[in-house]
Amino acid sequence: MTLRSVKSLLVAAFSLLSVFFYYASMAQPKEHETHEQANADHKEGHSEKFNAGESILHHIADSHEFHFFTLGEKHFTMPLPVIVYSPQRGLSVFSSSKFEEGEVAYNGYKLEHDKIVAVDANGAVDESVKAYDFSITKNVFQMLLAVILLIWIMTSIAKKYKAQGHNVAPSGFQNAVEPVITFVRDDVAKPNLGHKYEKYMPYLLTVFFFILINNIIGLIPGSANVTGNIAFTALLAVISFIVIMISTNGHFWGHIFWPPGVPFLVKLILIPVELLSIFIKPAALMIRLFANMTAGHIVILSFVSLIFIFGQMATVAGWGFTPVSIAFSVFIYFIEILVAFIQAFIFTNLTAVFIGQAFEGEHHDEAHAH
Repeated sequence: MTLRSVKSLLVAAFSLLSVFFYYASMAQPKEHETHEQANADHKEGHSEKFNAGESILHHIADSHEFHFFTLGEKHFTMPLPVIVYSPQRGLSVFSSSKFEEGEVAYNGYKLEHDKIVAVDANGAVDESVKAYDFSITKNVFQMLLAVILLIWIMTSIAKKYKAQGHNVAPSGFQNAVEPVITFVRDDVAKPNLGHKYEKYMPYLLTVFFFILINNIIGLIPGSANVTGNIAFTALLAVISFIVIMISTNGHFWGHIFWPPGVPFLVKLILIPVELLSIFIKPAALMIRLFANMTAGHIVILSFVSLIFIFGQMATVAGWGFTPVSIAFSVFIYFIEILVAFIQAFIFTNLTAVFIGQAFEGEHHDEAHAH
């Protein structure tokens, strides 16, 4: 019964999302078109065509507000704080609701293609004024929310363990999280890090749950696709790269700069390759997470977009394809839930593998000592 209720809820959610997506695409003017031009075209009888690629990229991109849906000319959004610093104008803090993209300037700034630019008194872009955007965008807002959830989950479970001890069987939410923690410990940390696994467990657990929480929240319609942002995955990869570099030893660098048991001429070829591999590892972490999470969102939105593509051909075709589109969207959505866990595991596991390789020589030294 519970599974059936969840499925019904998902079908209803995607049905509403499809309707709202339809109204948003049909009611809003084109990105480079003013409202006056849109009204003029409407009077002339020109119907605006639905641009699937533009709509999909807009939905997965970062923004200065959460846009949920549009009904007619009414936009249902949640504005976010805009924080702009300019050496010439100083600090400006205001709500993103003051902007209407590409049309209204506020406090000397204007929003064009989700980027804040400085403008002059006539509303034209002023290239002489530097503007540094430190705004709380929807990606930043959702990351902060994920951090709060992560801290709350871990501290509440830790308090429960502290209160009842380790000999009492876990219950409630603790019972759901504990198997995940033991899985990361027994199947990720111990096999790759050996006796040093406890030293790296806090980082591995933080990375795993932080990515997982952002992946799950990103599947909620109207939320931000944080893990599908290359800047987010790049930062995680840089942090993992720092941890890996801190964990290296002389044996590791010896293999990089002078591989043992290899002919001299081959060493000259291997040295740049080995040096390059140091940077390829975090790059692989960055691209894998970004590509997989972005692809899943694009596939779901593509199935939803097919409704309106067929609807432009014929209204009957649009309504007729709607059940098929929703069915495929729900199917991909369930796969994306699985992918959310898999990608969190892969990032954490590969990080543990790379850290283990950084001090791999210690295992050989211990083996010879015994």
